[in-house]
Amino acid sequence: MENQKLCRKCFKLFEKLERCPNCGSPIIISHPELLSLNIAHMDCDSFYASVEKRDRPELIDKPVIIGGGRRGVVSTACYIARIRGVHSAMPMYRALKLCPDAVILRPRMKLYAEISRQIRTMMLELTPAVEPISLDEAFLDLTGTERLHKKPPAVLLAELTSRLKNELGLTGSVGLSHNKFLAKVASDLDKPSGFSIIGKFDTEKFLSTKPVNILWGVGAGTKEKLAAMGIKNLNDLKRWDESDFVRKFGSSGKRLKALASGKDNRRVLPERSIKSISNETTFGKDVGQSSILVGHLWRMCEKVSDRAKSREIAGKVGVLKLKTSKHRLITRRLTFKEPTNIADRLFSALEPLLENEIKEVRFRLLGVTLMDLCDQKYADLTGDLLDPYSKNRERAELASDQIRKKFGVNAIIKGRSLR
Repeated sequence: MENQKLCRKCFKLFEKLERCPNCGSPIIISHPELLSLNIAHMDCDSFYASVEKRDRPELIDKPVIIGGGRRGVVSTACYIARIRGVHSAMPMYRALKLCPDAVILRPRMKLYAEISRQIRTMMLELTPAVEPISLDEAFLDLTGTERLHKKPPAVLLAELTSRLKNELGLTGSVGLSHNKFLAKVASDLDKPSGFSIIGKFDTEKFLSTKPVNILWGVGAGTKEKLAAMGIKNLNDLKRWDESDFVRKFGSSGKRLKALASGKDNRRVLPERSIKSISNETTFGKDVGQSSILVGHLWRMCEKVSDRAKSREIAGKVGVLKLKTSKHRLITRRLTFKEPTNIADRLFSALEPLLENEIKEVRFRLLGVTLMDLCDQKYADLTGDLLDPYSKNRERAELASDQIRKKFGVNAIIKGRSLR
C-alpha cells in the first residue's frame, strides 16, 4: 500500500516525494492509512507550563515547574525540567533536588480553564463528538466529518494544531488511529508538537514488543504481578489463555487481553459525567491560625465556584477536607437545600465546619469539593432566607465575575482572600 503524505505546514496531500511539492516543507506525516483513520486523541504539550512561558518569554529557556510549595506536588513541568527527571504528581521537595534552579509558579487555574474552553471550541468546530479528559486533552471521533468539511480527518487535525499555535501560542500533539486506546498511545509517541499514527494493519507489529505498562490500568502493582508470571511485554501477555488470565485478574484480565491485541470498543462519548469539582492546597508549613485557614478556605471556595460556573453546573453537597500535621484525614460534608455554585454560599456553609475543627490542631492540607452536580438552571435563586444580606452578596459576586472576566482575574479581590 502506497504511503499517503500530508504537509503539516500547508496541509497539501501528496505521494512519493520526500518534501511537500507545494511549499517545500520536510515536516510531513506519512502513513498508508492516513486518509482512512478517524479516532484521535489530542493534548497540549506541558499545558500549564507552556501557558506560563507564553505569557513570560523570559522563561522560555528555563526549567519551569507548576505546583505548590515545598510540601506540595508538581502539577506539571516543562520539557526542560522533565529531562532532569521531574514529572507530574512528584513531591515538590524531590523535584527541587532534581532541578534546583527551576522556576516554581503557582497554577493560574482560571486562566487555564479559559484557554481550555477556547481549545474545546476549536475541536467542536470539527466534530460534535469530543470527549474531554482534562483541561488540555480530549478524544475526537471524526467519522463522517470529511463530507461536511471536504477534508479528511488527518488534514483537519493538522489544521487544528496549527490554529493552536497561531491563535493561542501553544503546541499540541495528536494521535490518530482506529480506536481510543491506540489514539492515546500514538499521541505520546512524538512529543512535543507530534502527530503519530497507528493503523489497523500495523497494530499487531507495533504492540508486540511494547512493555505491559503501556496498557491502561497497569500500574506498578499490576506490573509487578505480571512480571512474576513471566509477562514483561505484550507478546508475553498474548500467549496466556484468556480464561486463565481472567481467573487471576477478574474482569480487568479480559480488558487487558483485548488491549494487548489492540482491541478497544469504547466509543468517544461527548458528554462525560462530572461527579465533583474540587480544589485543595498543601501548606508550606503546618497552619493552625484561624484567620489564615479561613482565608485559604475562601480561595478554595472561589476556585470551585468559578469552575462550576464555567461549566454551567451547580452542586447540592459541599465537602471540607483537612489533613492534620499528624496526617489524620478529616472530611466534613453538608447538603444544601437547593443546588448552588455561589462561592459565598459554599464558604458560609463550610466556614463553621472549619472553625469547629481548628481548636489547637495544626493542618497541612485544606480542600473543598462540590458534589451531587446538576445543571445550574436548578440552582437556588432565592438566597438564604435567614441571612437578609445573602442575596446582595450573591449579586455582588456575579457582578464581580463579569468584571474579572473582562479585565482579568485580579481585577477584584476580596479582603478575606488576602489573609
